[in-house]
Amino acid sequence: MYILSQINASFVLLRAKLTYISIMSLSEQEIIRREKLLAIQQYGVDPYPAALYPVSHQSADAKRLYQANKEEKLNVCIAGRIMSINDKGKVIFFKIQDMQGLIQIYSKRDDLCPTDDKSFFDEVIKRLDLGDIIGIKGYMFTTKTGEDSIHAQEITLLAKSVKPLPVVKRDEDGNVFDEVTDPEFRYRQRYADLIINSGVRDTFIKRTKMMNAIRDYLNAMQGLEVDTPVLQSIPGGAAARPFITHHNALDIPLYLRIANELYLKRLIVGGFDFVYEFSRNFRNEGMDRTHNPEFTILEFYVAYKDYLWMMQTTENLLETVAIATNGKTLLQVGEKEIEFKAPYKRISIYDAIQEHTGIDISSMDEEAIRNVCRQLHIDTDPSMGRGKLIDEIFGACCEKHYVQPTFITDYPVDMSPLTKKHREKEGLVERFELIVNGKEIANAYSELNDPIDQRERFEEQTKLMERGDDEAMFIDHDFLRALEYGMPPTAGVGIGIDRLAMLMSNQQSIQDVLFFPQMRPEKAN
Repeated sequence: MYILSQINASFVLLRAKLTYISIMSLSEQEIIRREKLLAIQQYGVDPYPAALYPVSHQSADAKRLYQANKEEKLNVCIAGRIMSINDKGKVIFFKIQDMQGLIQIYSKRDDLCPTDDKSFFDEVIKRLDLGDIIGIKGYMFTTKTGEDSIHAQEITLLAKSVKPLPVVKRDEDGNVFDEVTDPEFRYRQRYADLIINSGVRDTFIKRTKMMNAIRDYLNAMQGLEVDTPVLQSIPGGAAARPFITHHNALDIPLYLRIANELYLKRLIVGGFDFVYEFSRNFRNEGMDRTHNPEFTILEFYVAYKDYLWMMQTTENLLETVAIATNGKTLLQVGEKEIEFKAPYKRISIYDAIQEHTGIDISSMDEEAIRNVCRQLHIDTDPSMGRGKLIDEIFGACCEKHYVQPTFITDYPVDMSPLTKKHREKEGLVERFELIVNGKEIANAYSELNDPIDQRERFEEQTKLMERGDDEAMFIDHDFLRALEYGMPPTAGVGIGIDRLAMLMSNQQSIQDVLFFPQMRPEKAN
C-alpha cells in the first residue's frame, strides 16, 4: 500500500509539473521515466546538475593506456550515455558511449554505498535508464570474460533521459541488429541517429577531416581564408534560382547567396592574390539525393593563373584529401572503385557529346541543337538558350558515363558568362567541370577580366531572363565597376563540399553527409 501511495503521489506531482503536456499523449515508457525522474528528485539528487564534471579520459584512450601497462592502477573519470544495462541485483553492468565508442562499467552496490545506507544505489542507480548520461569515477580492470572495464567507485547522474531511444541490439562480437534505417526518422531526428547508429558519427568525423585537409593544403599555398556576404542585393556568380527575403530597416529585397564568386573576385581586384572561402549557399531548386537547397561550396581564386593550372591544382588537392581522409586514393563508392590519384582524364564537352550521342553539335545554332534535343527525347522549353540546351544534352547523355574523375573542358561561350574566351578556339571559353561518379564535383574558369566583354555577357543573360529563364544571371553593376579598375589574370574554382564528402565517406545521398538536411515540416500529432 505504501508503494502504491508513493506512485499515486508521483502521478499528482507529475501532472502538476507537465501542465503543457497531456499525460494521455505520453507512452507508457515515457510516463515511467518521468516517475523515475521525480523519485530521483525527491531523493534529493538533481538529475540535471549544473556543476562542471571533471572528465579525465575518453573510452578508447582509457583502454589503450590500460592495455599499455596493466600492472599500474589507472584511475579514470569518464562520462557518457548508457547504451545497455545488465542488472544482476547488487551488481549492475552498464555500457556507456562517449565520442570514442563504448566501454563497460561494473557497478557494485557495496562499492557505491560503502556504509550501511544503501539507499543511493536502490533509489538512484536502480532507476537509471538507457539513454541517461552519467559520469563515472573508478579504475580500469579486466573482467573474468576478458573485457577491459571500469570498476565504478562513484556514479553521478548528469542528465536523465525521459524519451526512450529506439533499441539497437549488438552481440558480443559487435554485430548490430535491428538497426534504425528509416530516413524520415534519421534525418529529422539526427541527434537520435547519431546516438544509435555509430557509423553516422564516423561519416561526419570524416567530413571534418576532409575539410581540414583542404584548409591545410590551401594554407600551405599561402591562401587567405575569407568571409563574404550571405545576404546580397544581387544574386550573382551562378545560374540558379535564388531565395528572396526582405530587409525591414532598409526596406529592400535581399537574396540569399547562390555563389560567392563575384565577391571573391572583388578581393582579387583589391590586391589579394589567393583567397578562399567555404561558402554556405542557397538555391531555390529541386531536392534529390545530390541536391539540397542549402549546401557548402569551397571557392578559391588565384591571381596570375589559368584554368590549366587550376586543373592540376584541383587533381592534386583531391588526391591529398583522399589520402588524408581514408589513407589511400582508391576508394570504394557504392559498388564502384574510384581512383583519385592524379592525373585525371580530360575531354572537351563537344567531344564528350559526340562520343556518347554520335552527333557533332559544335557548329550548330540554337534551333539545330533544339532539334537534337527532340531527337534524343530531352525535354526543353522556349526559355532555354543554346548554352542551356547543350548543358541538358550533356547531363542527359554523357555525365553518367564518367565514373572515374574526368575533366570536361572547353565549354561554348553561351554556357559560361563569367569565363575568359579561349585563347585558341573560337566560340569556346577556358572552363572545366570535374565529373566523378556521374556528378559534377568542381567547376572552374580562367576568369573573365575584360569589363566590356563581361557587360555584354551580362546583357545576354538579361535577354534570357526576359525569355523566362529564372536561372539567368542579373547584371551586377558594382562588380563591373570593380573589373573596370582592373583584375589580373585569375583562375577560380568551386568544389562541392557535400558531394565530395559523399565520395570520401561512401554515402549515396547528400542527406547522409548533412547533419540537418532540409525536410518538409513535420505533421502535427
